[in-house]
Amino acid sequence: MAKKAFGQHFLLDLNVTRKIARLADFAPGARVIEVGPGPGGLTRALLEAGAQVTAVETDERFRPLLEDLAAAAPGGALTLVFGDALVADEAALAAGAPAHVVSNLPYNVGTPLLIKWLTGPWTPASLTLMFQKEVAQRIAAPPGGGAYGRLAVIAQATCEARSVMDVPARAFTPPPKVDSAVVRLAPRPDRPSPERLAALQAVTAAAFGQRRKMLRQSLKALGGEPLIEAAGLDPQARAETVDVAGFLRLADARLAQRP
Repeated sequence: MAKKAFGQHFLLDLNVTRKIARLADFAPGARVIEVGPGPGGLTRALLEAGAQVTAVETDERFRPLLEDLAAAAPGGALTLVFGDALVADEAALAAGAPAHVVSNLPYNVGTPLLIKWLTGPWTPASLTLMFQKEVAQRIAAPPGGGAYGRLAVIAQATCEARSVMDVPARAFTPPPKVDSAVVRLAPRPDRPSPERLAALQAVTAAAFGQRRKMLRQSLKALGGEPLIEAAGLDPQARAETVDVAGFLRLADARLAQRP
């Protein structure tokens, strides 16, 4: 049975799991990290596609089933890690090699995991991730709408992000109350430096923390109008109207303020 505390909704439809594996677009033999394999529906599709899978699972109830699957996987293609993915060391899991992340993420940790992968020291080769549809829309949202916010800016500053597949609630066991969607993120070659990313997180937290206010108010504590003008933005603009490039300029202006 799925546990609500773990945000579990199992994906067992082979047509859906095989399509996700295709959308991940990895070569046979590629390393893939999967978080929350549960009963192994997506895991089977990844193995079938030729991946070398490291599956990270926090729910010990699945250990016997997943160990049977690992024993049956050809050439030791499935490695199991039981623990919390939020504190996992992905570079160690991938043994220092490039690795793709492909997961039907547990709903309760999906966004924190994404932020970790977007802003942490380890850069994935790609991310192909299932979220609640509302979260997927927020990741790929353009400026100007209600879905555009801090998550969109950070995701799009670090990756090319697009929603590639809708998945109805009925595809899951048990069915969630909302539909889901798969988002594919490919890291940008000009990914911001750690210092620039930290500044970006600071300015987006302030700007979208008071998104109904003009930038001159929401960013007052970070430098106010001089900061905004240094980024070439209108102090009377609101956060949802500023594109990713504008927020990156704000991050640069924030860094330039420091001695």
